[in-house]
Amino acid sequence: MAELTMIEAINEAMRQEMERNSRVIVLGEDVGENGGVFRATDGLLEQFGPDRVFDTPLAESGIIGTSIGLAINGMRPIAEIQFLGFVYQAMDQLAAQAARIRFRSGGRFSCPIVVRSPYGGGVRTPELHSDALEALFTHSPGLKVVMPSNPYDAKGLLISAIRDDDPVLFLEPMKLYRAFRMEVPEEPYTIPLGQARVVKEGEDLTIITWGATVPLVTKLADEMRTKGIDAEVIDLRCLQPLDIDAILASVEKTGRVMIVHEAVKTSGFGAEVAALISERALFALSAPIVRVAGYDTPYPVPSVEDDWLPNPARIAEGIETLLRY
Repeated sequence: MAELTMIEAINEAMRQEMERNSRVIVLGEDVGENGGVFRATDGLLEQFGPDRVFDTPLAESGIIGTSIGLAINGMRPIAEIQFLGFVYQAMDQLAAQAARIRFRSGGRFSCPIVVRSPYGGGVRTPELHSDALEALFTHSPGLKVVMPSNPYDAKGLLISAIRDDDPVLFLEPMKLYRAFRMEVPEEPYTIPLGQARVVKEGEDLTIITWGATVPLVTKLADEMRTKGIDAEVIDLRCLQPLDIDAILASVEKTGRVMIVHEAVKTSGFGAEVAALISERALFALSAPIVRVAGYDTPYPVPSVEDDWLPNPARIAEGIETLLRY
């Protein structure tokens, strides 16, 4: 079993699926000769050739529109949007076309595309490179949204996404691309979409998070345990479909809930999670739900992004608020 970074696990997942299924292809800006801006597609052009791995013009709408046409004609495209903040150009193709094809055609057609895109802060990028926009896609029925937090999950979830018959947004936290290594099986494997992971079990409160903030929350939970605070950490892994059963089971056990995510707070996906808990487990709660998220501003300049993002001080303050009740 090899120890891989997340970017290596993503590359391995694509390579193994392309070996398994000749209908899987890769397209996007700089994915061919350059191997992607983060080298996620490194080596694929050399192995599979230009008919299956090819560069596109700098036109996100064209990348996704082309992928949709390929998908409904039997191919399984993996399209890369170089940074998630650039996806606005492709919103019509994603929300009005890819997400609706199965519904619009009465089930005659499906749209098995995977749209990979890096997102997230803490890496000092220019404007529109770090935005966490996952909530836009969870509000588009027909799209699945996957956000891994470690190399093992990244490989298993990506293989599941490639094999899925519906369009999947696979959002990759670029801060974690090379942050750490993890044992990852060399053979292909899948992780079911819509299955959350209990990172740490606890009794005092539940912290629900996903993607880039999972390692941050996990480390803080370990530190809190030395102070006698026993936090349970839930990594959603998928926002659509959502593992509501895992959420409710934890809430009913602890009675206190914090939700942590990088996206702006207002109308972020944390609000949906909070609403579902209020609808289905209100009387299990011993305190109001606390959300720690990005502030309601455009993503800031690098000099202040560490204060804008959820950080240990803000999360610890939220935990103290919860435990006062």
